[in-house]
Amino acid sequence: MQSHVLSLVTEGGAAAAHATGFTAYAWLLVALPAMGAAILLLGGRATNGFGPLLATALSWGSFLVGAIVFLTMLGQSAESRASHIELWNFIPAGQFQLSAGLLVDQLSMSFVLLITFVGSLIHVYSLGYMEHDPDKRRFFAYLNLFVASMLLLVLADSYLLLFVGWEGVGLASYLLIGFWNHNPAYATAANKAFFVNRVGDMGLSIAIMAMFATFGRVDFAGVNEGVAGASTGTLTAIGLLLLFGACAKSAQFPLQSWLGDAMAGPTPVSALIHAATMVTAGVYLVVRSHAIFEGAPNAQLAVAIVGAITLLYGAIVGCAKDDIKKALAASTMSQIGYMMLAAGLGPVGYAFAIFHLLTHGFFKAGMFLGAGSVMHGMHDQVDMRRFGGLGKFMKITWITFGMGWLAILGIPPFAGFWSKDKIIETAFAAPGARGWILGLATLIGAGITAFYMSRLFFMTFQGKQRWSDKGKDAQHPHESPLTMTVPMIVLAGGSGLLGLVLAWLGFSTWLHPVFGGEEHAEHTNWPLMGITLLVVAAGVALAWMRYWRDDVPVRAPKGNLLTQAARADLYQDAINEDLFMRPGQRLTQALLFTDNHGVDGTVGAVAGGVGGLSDRLRRIQNGYARSYALTMLAGVVAVLGALWVMN
Repeated sequence: MQSHVLSLVTEGGAAAAHATGFTAYAWLLVALPAMGAAILLLGGRATNGFGPLLATALSWGSFLVGAIVFLTMLGQSAESRASHIELWNFIPAGQFQLSAGLLVDQLSMSFVLLITFVGSLIHVYSLGYMEHDPDKRRFFAYLNLFVASMLLLVLADSYLLLFVGWEGVGLASYLLIGFWNHNPAYATAANKAFFVNRVGDMGLSIAIMAMFATFGRVDFAGVNEGVAGASTGTLTAIGLLLLFGACAKSAQFPLQSWLGDAMAGPTPVSALIHAATMVTAGVYLVVRSHAIFEGAPNAQLAVAIVGAITLLYGAIVGCAKDDIKKALAASTMSQIGYMMLAAGLGPVGYAFAIFHLLTHGFFKAGMFLGAGSVMHGMHDQVDMRRFGGLGKFMKITWITFGMGWLAILGIPPFAGFWSKDKIIETAFAAPGARGWILGLATLIGAGITAFYMSRLFFMTFQGKQRWSDKGKDAQHPHESPLTMTVPMIVLAGGSGLLGLVLAWLGFSTWLHPVFGGEEHAEHTNWPLMGITLLVVAAGVALAWMRYWRDDVPVRAPKGNLLTQAARADLYQDAINEDLFMRPGQRLTQALLFTDNHGVDGTVGAVAGGVGGLSDRLRRIQNGYARSYALTMLAGVVAVLGALWVMN
């Protein structure tokens, strides 16, 4: 095997030169929040007073570094914007040498700006949300740990270093979901998220091993260079393993069951991890691995199919959820399904997948923070059937949440219109029957999304109030403090303008050097756009009739079989239990029986036999001379008898 010391990273044919100028300090992006986590965790109670503010300041510091690096990149030509920062020799193993380095290119910087900006806003929001929590220092330490790990994941220049960040965000997610682990249900939810993600991580780790066995390298440059010489079967296997890992991290079918339970964590966690950042890591992995998927058409098709199934699954589940956070979680699952579907459409869909990822990060984080604001004003109530008419009492929350609602519906000129509608158009443009199947999935998903998100908005903010302001269960809804409302206002601005700004600046052109190949011209399908808006309008109208015009019962009616199934997440937990957990338990019990009665039984029988024989032989050696003489006489008699018989 030849020695491979990574010194140049190639993406889509464009070389990433060694970083110069301020870009060489991009390592501060990861170092600043990592330092914050270390100080707060190791400093203990001594950091209680200033810890949350320090964590917030360091997160904003990371955003400032990212903004300067981004502006530096804008000053360069498109072909020379990517750069590589070599940090240290990560794995020196004989002829195999792998350096730990950062890849700063258009794709990674898109994620960096999203993670640091939205993450920093959520830090500010948490200052108000967690103000009275006695362990808020530890909470902010975990937030910093998550931001550092997520930045390492998207900036890594190799799959192995990416895996380090991948596991880091998994750990931070576990710690944050189970932050209030004195509640057994929250601890159980954290464990569920952790275990499901470990199942997916097995796929990613095996994929990395397969890369090393196939290419002799695990850095992006080496893998991309080796794709041309690898067989389609090998690339398909690696692609499916990568998809398996992405399904767990991004809550995609069939590993999506953990996301709804993860809403047990504090609401800022839901906004940061389960709306804007961690759940998009799977999309990043697929898009970053575009060379592998382009060499494995079946694996690429599997990505699109998984996305189509999940976007419909999440939309159906979202229609039946009365818990405001779980309804938003189902929505997140569905919207990431759109991104995965776009990533599975090949080069024409990569940019739209990331485009929707960015707009979704803003409007969904804003809505999660809005849900937290509603909970703050309603004494932690999450049942939307006990809301109604809150828009009169929480006007800022109502307006900011409403802008996120319009954005996810895809109403022009809000953000979702510029990104989700492009995915719908691209899906219909796919060749053959694939285009019609995937296109119809996206169009139907848009209609269902309009229904369940309008249901959520109307049940919470419009219609008659279904709460009492008298008695022991009295509610007195009120607006949240500025530390919570200001981040919501900023995110609402992104919900309204980000899509338009990115489309005007040519976001697809910005990402093109990462993927290479021919640049695809964007064409607006006006008839399809009109049909999509009509479908969305129908979904809104149906929700208006049922959840604003008509009275909403405080207790959910039994509903039909589909409604009952949707409330139970389409029985995904039961399916997982019957197909995987119970057979696994029976297999474990069978192996345990075999071990106890087979392996251990055989060993025990041999040991018992030897022990019994030894016990009987021991009785012969009793120390009496007459016994030994008798034994010798018996031996002589036996020998003489044998000789007599033989003669």
